[in-house]
Amino acid sequence: MATSGPDVGTTVGSEMSRIISVIAVLLACMLGAQARAQDEPAKATAPAAGSEPANTPPPPAEAEAAKAPAPAAGAEPPAPAETAGAQPAAPADAGSVQLQENAPARYTVKQGDTLWGIANRFLKNPWKWPEVWGMNKEDIQNPHLIYPGEVIALDRSGALPRLRLEGVPEGGLARWNGFELQVTKLEPQVRTTALAAAIPTIAAKDLAPFITRSLVLEPGSMSHAPKIITGVDYRVVLGANDTVFAVGVDRSKGSAWSIYRPGRSFVDPDTKEDLGAEAIYLGEAEVESFGQMSALRILRSRLEVSSGDRLALRADLPMAPYVPRAPDQKIFGKVLGGDSDTLSEIGPLAMVVLNRGARDGLAPGQVLSLYRNLGRASVDGRMLSLPQEEYGLVMIYRVFPKVSFALVMAARHPVNINDVVRNP
Repeated sequence: MATSGPDVGTTVGSEMSRIISVIAVLLACMLGAQARAQDEPAKATAPAAGSEPANTPPPPAEAEAAKAPAPAAGAEPPAPAETAGAQPAAPADAGSVQLQENAPARYTVKQGDTLWGIANRFLKNPWKWPEVWGMNKEDIQNPHLIYPGEVIALDRSGALPRLRLEGVPEGGLARWNGFELQVTKLEPQVRTTALAAAIPTIAAKDLAPFITRSLVLEPGSMSHAPKIITGVDYRVVLGANDTVFAVGVDRSKGSAWSIYRPGRSFVDPDTKEDLGAEAIYLGEAEVESFGQMSALRILRSRLEVSSGDRLALRADLPMAPYVPRAPDQKIFGKVLGGDSDTLSEIGPLAMVVLNRGARDGLAPGQVLSLYRNLGRASVDGRMLSLPQEEYGLVMIYRVFPKVSFALVMAARHPVNINDVVRNP
């Protein structure tokens, strides 16, 4: 008969008993260690009877310093703490952004609005437009597209007022100098938007009369432009719908041409440098046939066209809205004149020619302040100059190498030749 093996149930039971015993011992050790750790601070802080305290508590400042982690070896010592109550520094330019007293909390963009008009609705200094949107230099170079029907919200919660577009991804909800904008909760809704173009910087009706005739050429360059020789029946005074004959018209440059006449020469009033020659805009013409003597039909004429007038490629209107802003560089210039029809004083929404251009850092959309001299006064027998008065704003809309054309956006007085333009 075979002998029976050990009882499996008995063996497993004894093993379990040993494991439970070990766990109980471990728990007891852990509880004892915890109890001793809790008793140690009390023993350390409670002085013996009749003895002096071993250590006095440090002053509050030293106690806070003691809590700070020690610097790593070789690390720079920490900077001294700011005084109590100090706030993070506001953006350097925050104080210069001035809101209108009646600036709306929200504004719905309408057909016919302009960036300049909306900037004036919110800001006393509309050239601060990039700052209130949080734009960087790359953003400023891109067209600032805002469409009719979109809602612009004003956020006053931060150190610097901010504008944003509601319901548009990252429409101003980025951080700006250390604070984050409020987030407007948008509820599900159906919204229809008309297929409209982005609003322009300046109303096209104000700009169009000037942009197509704004041309400044290097001295002597107009003598090489295509030239009108005569009209039908050898007429010398021509207008709309008349046919003219011209030489030097290049077929490869297309059939759309503008008609110009040599005008003023621009000279810097301070350095006497020759800045360029004006080309006075006369009208538009289209080529009917190319040849050694090309035939063109005058589509429209602002002034009478005559033999000897010149042709240049038609200038397109700038379609992309540019950002109203102050120049990056320091600008000090003067008004050389107005439109070719202007004799002396120039009013709002008229153009002015400035003796500063692309080489000085000017670009379309930049805003300059207008200043005028108030004369001199006698003080104790001496003649002293009175301070210059700031009286208006101009916005650059077309730039040439040495000069630029600007539109008078606001002026309390007529603009005169030799008035000063500077950074706003």
